[in-house]
Amino acid sequence: MGFVILKRILIGIPTLIGVTIILFLTLRVLPGDPVSVMLAGAPSTPEVVAQLRLDFGLDRPVLAQYWDFFTRALRLDFGESYATRRPVSTMIGEQVLPTLQLAVAAAAVSALVGIVLGSISAMYRNRWVDSLIRVVSLINLSMPSFWVGLMLIILFSFTLRLLPATGNAGLASLVLPAVTLGLSAAGTVTRLVRNSVLEVLGENFVTALYAKGLPRRTVVAKHVLRNAIIPTVTIVGLQLGALIAGAVIVEAVFARRGIGQMLVQAIAGQDFPVVQGVVLVIAVIYIAINIVVDVSYAYIDPRVRDAVQA
Repeated sequence: MGFVILKRILIGIPTLIGVTIILFLTLRVLPGDPVSVMLAGAPSTPEVVAQLRLDFGLDRPVLAQYWDFFTRALRLDFGESYATRRPVSTMIGEQVLPTLQLAVAAAAVSALVGIVLGSISAMYRNRWVDSLIRVVSLINLSMPSFWVGLMLIILFSFTLRLLPATGNAGLASLVLPAVTLGLSAAGTVTRLVRNSVLEVLGENFVTALYAKGLPRRTVVAKHVLRNAIIPTVTIVGLQLGALIAGAVIVEAVFARRGIGQMLVQAIAGQDFPVVQGVVLVIAVIYIAINIVVDVSYAYIDPRVRDAVQA
């Protein structure tokens, strides 16, 4: 098992290097100049602009700028923000926890909704309930998160006045963002659980359980779902990384603190160090989650564990 973990880590290293290269070059080819954005509306002289570019290292060749960014990132030093002059690592440390809370809550929503709807859909295969759930799942996959978030705000915040629309004030403020982010992921989980349950329902041991007189709900809840849930662990784990990235839009819609909101503001202000730091942290978290999912899947499924050990 240790070899599997090491192999996954070694695969992740070139992925991270590729992320840093693409990210760095993409920011440099975008139109505009960080110094011009920073000085917008303020009186300045060519000397001031030149001095700022010198202070930020923007006067150096692109390759030298990248090497400086890469070597500092290895030490978890992402430089200083152009806008606030604060260390980017400190800024990320202050904002990453709300984003992780949102992503975990959204993953829980997607898993709960997906498992329940997928199981019901499989139990009533090819009936109107199955068709309705499949259509709803497809709609969930198709709706953009920002639109879902706005509709939930209008309904539950402005119309019913049940939940706050914005902010990070306690658990209540987490409900709407988590549901918004989790619903789109729930469509994938629903379809996967449905297919897995249908596959397990065709096994011989299920026929034996029916022969003993056990009702369908008991068979599905206690025996079928336990075996069908294993592939779901993988997809939910992988979705957790995607949900952290998806939090960028949701945090902006609900005006929540987090690295997503910080990233949006940094992109608007062309604050390169903040953008680079946040995206790189998201990439590291995503790769780490993939490694954990691969290892946990081997522990959960004896067949995979035996194959690895062989």
